[in-house]
Amino acid sequence: MHILFLTDNFPPEVNAPASRTFEHCREWVKAGHQVTVITCAPNFPKGRVYEGYRNKLCQQETMDGIRVIRVWSYITANEGFVKRILDYQSFMVTATLAALFVRRVDMVIGTSPQFFTVCAAWMVSVLKRVPFVFELRDLWPESIKAVGAMQDSAAIRWLEKLELFLYRKAKLIVSVTHAFRDKLIERGVDGAKIGVVTNGVDMTRFKPMPKDQALADQLGLHGKFVGGYVGTHGMAHHLETILDAAERLAGEGFGDDFHFILLGDGARKEDLKKEAARRVLRNVTFVDSVSKDDVARYWSLLDVSIIHLRKTELFTSVIPSKLFECMGMGLPVLHGVAGESAEIVRAEGVGVVFEPENADQLVSLMKQFRSDRQAYETYRANGLVAAKKYDRTALALRMLELIKLHTPQSGR
Repeated sequence: MHILFLTDNFPPEVNAPASRTFEHCREWVKAGHQVTVITCAPNFPKGRVYEGYRNKLCQQETMDGIRVIRVWSYITANEGFVKRILDYQSFMVTATLAALFVRRVDMVIGTSPQFFTVCAAWMVSVLKRVPFVFELRDLWPESIKAVGAMQDSAAIRWLEKLELFLYRKAKLIVSVTHAFRDKLIERGVDGAKIGVVTNGVDMTRFKPMPKDQALADQLGLHGKFVGGYVGTHGMAHHLETILDAAERLAGEGFGDDFHFILLGDGARKEDLKKEAARRVLRNVTFVDSVSKDDVARYWSLLDVSIIHLRKTELFTSVIPSKLFECMGMGLPVLHGVAGESAEIVRAEGVGVVFEPENADQLVSLMKQFRSDRQAYETYRANGLVAAKKYDRTALALRMLELIKLHTPQSGR
């Protein structure tokens, strides 16, 4: 069948939506299906078009057998609510128009977090008279309220009505967490059409490797126990907790023993760098986003991965995708997220859960991981075993089977 996939994030961008979409589409092509992706010029998160690309009306390329159509959109950095909405809406319009020229489509998928892309997918499905699949990566707009980007208002209530409309119109909803599925059922969405395909790990890319000595030399990390955060530096992540932990360790005389790396970009990064400079935190290093091929080199520098989200009820239903990459790397986790993802960490024995925004607990666990080598090695071994359950290839094929089951007319 011919699958048309609409997403505003795609490689060479390296965030979780881009990686998941590419890795799933790659496997569907390997399984013998035709896949066309409509996306925009790569620019996340800084709002600057990547080298080698232009933000023009239409450009095409092929990536691992996937036909990729890139359309014009209003581009802005991952900050500022109004500008981001303009970004999302412009892509909705141009993606819809571009999709009209893609022939012989059997079904269309639209992916969140924001659902203006999903609006485009629904409209395309109506115009082409094919099934529409909603891939649910975030409970948007609820997450907007959770991080304080926007308060309850008429606009939010309108977005919530649109959200429910899209859930009703979807032939299939593919949720990345069981908690999301439960929330939708509570809101009256038919559970029979909601499948769960969690995030996972590309085990060909993320696997155990020795520390990259050249990078360790460059960053001055030899002899230090290194904790690291890899991912978006946004309002949802409250990375001030890591700065607080670094400050406490330095104040206790451990500044030369423990070091923190924060790799990535986002709306809060510059403020975090300024705050670290204000506190004179010499045990914190910020690294800009790197290519997907280089991410594993930086993972290798870490002794422990720190996963963290703001302390709010909504994020108990989130499973950060980096958890699975840590498993693949055999990297123990300090997990500052409550809820479903915390249960995975405990059940698989891949690390320890701490209370979100609790820097004292983070400090205590950093010391514990450094001193208890036997427990550390157990977490590491458990991660490698658990990673096999979340292999991206198997998950991509599971999503494909859900699509076939719920949209039988798509197999024509």
